[in-house]
Amino acid sequence: MNRALDSDSQDTNVSEVINSDKTHVWHHLSQHKPLETSDPMMIVEGKGMRVTDIKGKEYLDAVSGGVWTVNVGYGRESIANAVRDQLVKMCYFANSAGNIPGAQFAEKLVEKMPGMGRVYYSNSGSEANEKAFKLVRQLASIKNGGKKHKVIFRDRDYHGTTITALSATGQAQRKDQYGPFTPGFVEFPHCLAYRSANGDHPDFGVQSAKELEKTILREGPDTVGAVILEPITAGGGVITPPEGYFETIQEICTKYGVLIHIDEVVCGMGRTGKWFGYQHYGVKPDIVTMAKGVASGYAAISVMATTENLFSEFLADPSDKMHYFRDISTFGGCAGGPAAALENMRIIEQENLLDNVNKMGDYLMDQLLELQQKHPMIGDVRGKGLFVGLELVKDRQTKEPVDESVVAGIAGDCLKQGVMIGRTNRSFAEHNNTICLSPALICTKGDLDEIVRSIDIAITKVVYPEVCNLFL
Repeated sequence: MNRALDSDSQDTNVSEVINSDKTHVWHHLSQHKPLETSDPMMIVEGKGMRVTDIKGKEYLDAVSGGVWTVNVGYGRESIANAVRDQLVKMCYFANSAGNIPGAQFAEKLVEKMPGMGRVYYSNSGSEANEKAFKLVRQLASIKNGGKKHKVIFRDRDYHGTTITALSATGQAQRKDQYGPFTPGFVEFPHCLAYRSANGDHPDFGVQSAKELEKTILREGPDTVGAVILEPITAGGGVITPPEGYFETIQEICTKYGVLIHIDEVVCGMGRTGKWFGYQHYGVKPDIVTMAKGVASGYAAISVMATTENLFSEFLADPSDKMHYFRDISTFGGCAGGPAAALENMRIIEQENLLDNVNKMGDYLMDQLLELQQKHPMIGDVRGKGLFVGLELVKDRQTKEPVDESVVAGIAGDCLKQGVMIGRTNRSFAEHNNTICLSPALICTKGDLDEIVRSIDIAITKVVYPEVCNLFL
């Protein structure tokens, strides 16, 4: 759908804004050379599941703001009003002091997370993970002279854009050219059954988890402080853990005294049909980090939640001037973030959005499995709730991945149809071949039908271009 601009002054203003963007803005994850001869996409309005660009074209957003964020949809006046009212009353004070929405959201949040007791505020997922890494390092210093400082991370997982967060990221292309990295971060293998020779073994989940134990033993249990894991790997290809995986991870970490850090930056706040992704899998984390859906993009906020036991490790005689968590996040003191988060949580509860995620997630999975029967290019369909991936291959038998350009072409065609889908992008040398879908928690069957139909059309054009050209 296109909304025509109805005056010369509006046209002139649009032209000026686009020129300002092209001249001065450095976009994220973007090669700017093509913008010398074309215009950037600029999104100027959103309502529900749909957004409109500056030229008036409307799109159905199947990626919740491009990066899995706008969980409750666009145009939520109640969240905007909650933020506005809070900013007028008290916008900011460093979080060495408290504020009312910060206290209220912390209480409500830990109610959703049995076992968690404390909430530390910052402003991005990368920063939340950095706080957790610092906590592990400082705890090692307090308890054993700094020796138990290493953090183990998993191949294909992504944990943020800072140098240390990238040090804990298992995606080669994301890390390429940004080293040298922070020492003390060690990788262990992923748990993607589709890409493993033993993926169909009934104990695959247990065996995959035991790769963590091998890594701990190789590094030395007295040197390993924590393991960081996404409950469902996001940008690495929407990888759900196999049966028995997290239960075995729990056993291993308990055995060797290793903290479990779950990165819920993508999965948190309802995306998978529970408040948090880890709650599907019987694991009891020591640290949980979250961002994106915490306020559905209406304010910048992230959280590191910990157990009360972990918090208590930093309590000491006040005369010891070094024995507390000596960290600060400037915008962790912005009161608008927790105000938005409180209203976001109220909406999820009042509108029964977790139920909707489970119902619509089942429907979406059924539709995509039918699409897989139609298109041999779809090698695997996987996910949980409204977080789904389609891995595309040249041949189902060999599982050879399609080139990244193929996935980009499918996403581009969907965009022309007015549907925004996601894809793995500049993450791996060979496996940027997964379509990623993460529609808002409010989506309907009609929305999902439109998304699936657009993918169907786009794949058909890729596979049978000569036939499609007859009808163009």
